[in-house]
Amino acid sequence: MVATTDRLASTVGADVLREGGHAVDAAVAVGFALAVVNPEAGNLGGSGYLLVRTPEGEVSALDFRGTAPAAAGPGLFLDAPDHASELGHLAVAVPGSVRGLAEAHGRFGRLPWARLVEPAIDLARGFTVGERLVRSYAPHVVAGLRRFSSSAAIFLPEGRVPAVGDTLRQPDLAETLGRIRDRGADGFYRGETADRIVEEMRRGGGLLGHADLAGYRALWRPPLRFAYRGHELVSMPLSSSGGVTLAMMAHILSCWELGALPWQGTEHVHLLAEAWRRAYADRNEALADPDHVVVPVDTLCAPGYGAWRARAIALDRAGRSADVLPGHDAYRAERHTTHVSIVDGRGGAVSFTTTLNTWYGSKLVAEGTGVLLNNEMDDFTTRSGVPNHFGLVQGEANRIAPGKRMLSAMTPTMVLGGGSSGPRELRLVVGTPGGSTIMTTVFQVISNVLDHGIDLAAAVAAPRVHHQHLPDRIRVEPGGLATEVVRDLRALGHEVVEDAEPWGDVQAVCVRADGTLEGVADPRRGGVAIGV
Repeated sequence: MVATTDRLASTVGADVLREGGHAVDAAVAVGFALAVVNPEAGNLGGSGYLLVRTPEGEVSALDFRGTAPAAAGPGLFLDAPDHASELGHLAVAVPGSVRGLAEAHGRFGRLPWARLVEPAIDLARGFTVGERLVRSYAPHVVAGLRRFSSSAAIFLPEGRVPAVGDTLRQPDLAETLGRIRDRGADGFYRGETADRIVEEMRRGGGLLGHADLAGYRALWRPPLRFAYRGHELVSMPLSSSGGVTLAMMAHILSCWELGALPWQGTEHVHLLAEAWRRAYADRNEALADPDHVVVPVDTLCAPGYGAWRARAIALDRAGRSADVLPGHDAYRAERHTTHVSIVDGRGGAVSFTTTLNTWYGSKLVAEGTGVLLNNEMDDFTTRSGVPNHFGLVQGEANRIAPGKRMLSAMTPTMVLGGGSSGPRELRLVVGTPGGSTIMTTVFQVISNVLDHGIDLAAAVAAPRVHHQHLPDRIRVEPGGLATEVVRDLRALGHEVVEDAEPWGDVQAVCVRADGTLEGVADPRRGGVAIGV
């Protein structure tokens, strides 16, 4: 089963599985295909995280998050123009996606590398534009793309947004993919493609250089594991904040039987908001690249810490984020993005999230490559006390430093259950894009299934709520909560704001008790799950 945000990409992955490819083979092929058909988030010029489970039950975590160029420092954006961390050359971090896909294939791949890249080359020569892609052209995206002639020439052909049924051709990207097909990761990080990326940086005052590209490495890390409702959850460790934050949420909320509460009733949403308020307070202050900063992961992920944080939650009133501070020091003293979920016929699985950061990243295509470059530098703490694009006010631990990986919210996750002897059985593969909402979205899907017994399709489609400590408010998808629940939450002291648009794009695969697979693509963006 392959679940992605785009039918063409899902078809590419399903074809690989039909040929006997491993889940990783399918993920590699899908990753390259999404760089073509899902340009707002799929990418060669971005980064991501990948969890892979072998048929024998071994789980590995691959960190191919972007890094700050060697010439970057903590004061990079202090005197820079507004939005320099989001738009244009200075926003670009060292891309990790191509190296990550090559690293995953080198360790787990079965089919030849060239076979996995070739479908993306065919798509880059021309594919039919669908409604999902057209919807990605928000007004601010179009304005950003128009600022760079190299971007507008590709994504605004003849000066306009493509229409459904048009053919989008990306010949430069096809040639770049051809070099990757023939030379592996060196076809991107060295040689002609690297030269053109560096030339683009020099033209626009960017910092990315040849040594940054050639020296980039993807890192295998031990996955983060924790228990919830009798299951084992496996998620991404740092440099992603996703797994640690998810563990904090789970341990706080384990103090209540959520399944006994009316689903999305006042008490249920109140508890979610209060738990998330505390988890994000710790996330924003303490988490960062573990190769640069000492992070108290053992404390933050301890069940006892979650129970300690839960003690301060009152059921009869909302907390105030101004009063909810990071708790790990006190406890120790006291004692736009896209996601792919794949399960193959042997029991192997991949949960894979990749991003340019915001839609279409920096909006900048490196001239002659067809490669949209990321704006991941905005995920660092660029200015103290100033929120980033997603409204997160982050701490000093996440300051820019040369070679440092910026904090991420990406949360590719697997849920395991079953017997205690031997590898635990795979139950669910899940993840989503959505910036700061990623962790709460993943938690809600898992909790909908484990706490409330909701089937996977309904669990993914269900309305979502969100709280991230600052700004101090509960966000609700359009029409997501009953009027009386909103009224009662406000009576408790919560600010409740209904968003104009839904968020997230969950891709999930569930292994049922009888061994059959259920794939679900989020209806919010029209993705497709394909079974083989």
